[in-house]
Amino acid sequence: MTISVVVPCFNEEESIPLFFEEMERVRTSMGEEFEYIFINDGSSDKTLDVLQELNLLNPCAHFLSFSRNFGKEAALYAGLQHATGDYVTVMDVDLQDPPELLIEMKQKLDQQPNLDCVGTRRVTREGEPPIRSFFARMFYKLINHISQVEMVDGARDFRLMRRPMVDAVMELSEYNRFSKGIFAWVGFETEYLEYKNVERVAGETSWNFWSLFKYSIEGIVNFSDAPLNIAFIGGLLSWLLAFVMMVLIVIRTLVFGDPTSGWPSLMTVILFLGGFQLLTIGILGKYIGKIFLETKNRPVYVIKEKSK
Repeated sequence: MTISVVVPCFNEEESIPLFFEEMERVRTSMGEEFEYIFINDGSSDKTLDVLQELNLLNPCAHFLSFSRNFGKEAALYAGLQHATGDYVTVMDVDLQDPPELLIEMKQKLDQQPNLDCVGTRRVTREGEPPIRSFFARMFYKLINHISQVEMVDGARDFRLMRRPMVDAVMELSEYNRFSKGIFAWVGFETEYLEYKNVERVAGETSWNFWSLFKYSIEGIVNFSDAPLNIAFIGGLLSWLLAFVMMVLIVIRTLVFGDPTSGWPSLMTVILFLGGFQLLTIGILGKYIGKIFLETKNRPVYVIKEKSK
């Protein structure tokens, strides 16, 4: 049995040797054959040089190098496409995904033939800014209320999957990808291992609050039409409120005459309705933009160089 290890990399020249060393210890302990697939996602440092040298010294360490930065989702998709193992795992190269968990994950799959995937979830967020942890928890609560698929709070992309599940994930070839949702959507039997948060071993993360916020918006738009329903209901309620106010103004005018209208109240109504209209137009635009990108049928990524 071969285990394919898919590893997206973006400016990770310091982390790659440390990651490979740890993974080789785990491979020796497991007695399994590993196939490494590193994806250089348009790095600006010496990540590609490190991967080329690693490939020369270890033929099992393959690499794909993108022509530019396409994002982690594209890197995951490329790695899964090129993985040939009976089992496939997705891991971060910064060792925040503890490699030793692979041993227990493989044991669970061997002991439970009906189990298709063993994932991981963090039970603590120590070391993260409190504001990021708060919004992460709020995201999972929100997405599980408005989406048809359940996403486990704290779940990582780090998981060990059997080949049938990987093939099912590859059937979802959309351009706009959100892997956490895709892994849940395919619906295979999954069990989660819990672990405490681990700090990265080297380098700096490329994920800041703004990039994580945009990523969460992608997840909501890709796996829920609730924002469209909210826009429709809000628009309907605003129209009804405006109609009621119009009737009241007409009645007041007929009964009490035509008093001078107050400028503040007029501006409040205009700004409220105008702001809500802009919000709903923005929501519609987000979905239309997704449709626009899908209809272009562009490739998810472009490979400039890869190992033999």
